[in-house]
Amino acid sequence: MSKKQSVRDLSVEELRWLLMEKRRSTRQQRLERYRKSGRVVSVAPDAENPSLDSWQIREVADLDLDELPKRSQGRRILDGLLLFVEVCAVVGFLYLVYSGFNLVRDLNSEAASAMVQPTLTPTPLITALVLPSGHTPPNSPGGAQPNEAEIPEHLRPLVQSIANIQVPTPGPEQAVRIQIPGIQIDAPIVQGDGWEQLKKGVGQHVGSADPGASDNVVLSAHNDIFGEIFRDLDRLKPGDEIILFTNRRSYTYIVADTQVVEPTEVEVMAPTTRPVVTLISCYPYLVDDQRIVVTGRLKSGGS
Repeated sequence: MSKKQSVRDLSVEELRWLLMEKRRSTRQQRLERYRKSGRVVSVAPDAENPSLDSWQIREVADLDLDELPKRSQGRRILDGLLLFVEVCAVVGFLYLVYSGFNLVRDLNSEAASAMVQPTLTPTPLITALVLPSGHTPPNSPGGAQPNEAEIPEHLRPLVQSIANIQVPTPGPEQAVRIQIPGIQIDAPIVQGDGWEQLKKGVGQHVGSADPGASDNVVLSAHNDIFGEIFRDLDRLKPGDEIILFTNRRSYTYIVADTQVVEPTEVEVMAPTTRPVVTLISCYPYLVDDQRIVVTGRLKSGGS
């Protein structure tokens, strides 16, 4: 019977092999425990590869498999945290882009609004304080003269400024003559309806429309002085013709309405949106404390 060998009697190769077997046995026992607990799958034995180097055997034997699940779980938490940070960064970037876009849009809108000039409503120009052709009757103590008593006292300082309105330069479309066959009127038309202009004929109010325009042609004349041109306006009936001439054409208006108003009712001279003519004169005859106003609408125009 052979005697048991002593460690001293073993060669280096035999000692190395014994060490490998011991470590392999220890590793196998550890793997068996993990296999039973379900934490590791089957691992092929290392018997087929007995020539592993000592550093490889030591690396496998010294590995603490308990750390593997902990490392994996920690990595997953870290990856999740990094993903959350990245998502937050992307969302923040998109929010900044959206906010910047809205800011630029608002700035552009404000700049555009600042550049748009408000629509200005023109202040109406006072071109008449009372209706034209007003005067005192020729049989009054002072004779016929401009009747300033018709003008409201607080507006009298404006009379001079209105009287100095510049007469426009004559043009081919301005009225030059008026004919009213129904009351035998055939008279020249001058620009302006002041005291001096109405001595020369029928006066067109400065700023009123030319004949044929979609607006109001305002004409006035006296009824009991300077030719008594408009003495018989009260005889006109709806349907009578009023013919206005320019240097190029003639325009026929049809009488539509006649009314008697107070001298301060200047709204009858207001612009209109359709072609009309307005004839104004003092009324009644030789009393002259009111105005007669005849309105006609355009019928046709000819050469």
